[in-house]
Amino acid sequence: MRLIYTENMHSLVLPAGHKFPVGKYDRIYQGLHQSHPVSLQLGTLASWDDVRIVHDNVYVENIRNGTLPVSAVRRLGFPWSESLTTRSLRSVGGTLTALAWAMSTGAAGHIAGGTHHAHKDYGAGYCVWNDLAIATATARRHHGVRRVAIVDLDVHQGDGTAAIFEDDPDVFTLSLHGAKNFPFQKAASSLDVPLADGSEDTTYLRALAPALEQVAAFDPELVLYQSGVDGLAGDRLGRLALTGEGLRRRDAQVFAFARSRGVPIVVTLGGGYHRDIDRSVAAHVQVYRGLVDAFA
Repeated sequence: MRLIYTENMHSLVLPAGHKFPVGKYDRIYQGLHQSHPVSLQLGTLASWDDVRIVHDNVYVENIRNGTLPVSAVRRLGFPWSESLTTRSLRSVGGTLTALAWAMSTGAAGHIAGGTHHAHKDYGAGYCVWNDLAIATATARRHHGVRRVAIVDLDVHQGDGTAAIFEDDPDVFTLSLHGAKNFPFQKAASSLDVPLADGSEDTTYLRALAPALEQVAAFDPELVLYQSGVDGLAGDRLGRLALTGEGLRRRDAQVFAFARSRGVPIVVTLGGGYHRDIDRSVAAHVQVYRGLVDAFA
């Protein structure tokens, strides 16, 4: 079982005071490397053809050349820069590297990715490319997979992923998310489970179990798990009230589901914006520790 890391995720150039916690990626890597020895492998750099498998060519060229309209930059949430372009390709490449390992060994994790707000023809919510959608298309084109389930447990709905696959019967998109949280105009997932502000562990876990039963009924050949930890109580952008133990039990349900059915699983990172960023880092590290333990 491999964990894939993405080089220089901290290198993104952002204005002073920007909300995005770019420094958390290196800290997650260090936390895993120091306290829970695992096999960590550097991911590859995705190609422009890799992203074109999902994304509209006009949008791809605007990112490539730095010609995004001002309105598109505002929607994305990041200013354009060379570092943004390179970092985003590295993030997709890491997920594709994890996909290749999962298809051969049964499970792999990427300590980045989960960029579920990117739509086919625009980026949004700090997401340039939709690595979940790209991995899905790549698995179907190159790994002999037909039916894919995307289990998105970030506190924000995976609207880009849902929209990309809305009319595709061979992709099941599940999203448990804050009903009143971003994005405020939701897309239609295969199964949406909106949760009230302040929802705690018991409510969340009771909602997850029957949702995973519906994923099981779909009978996927591959599971992609967006494991955002922004549902943690105190997250600046989260509005739920999950504990670290609740998140651990959430992950354990997903891992047990994949393992019991013998379905390959790829785990991606997603959101985590706690006021005390150390708590987000610890929650992310816990996800990957749980993955390693579940598939040891």
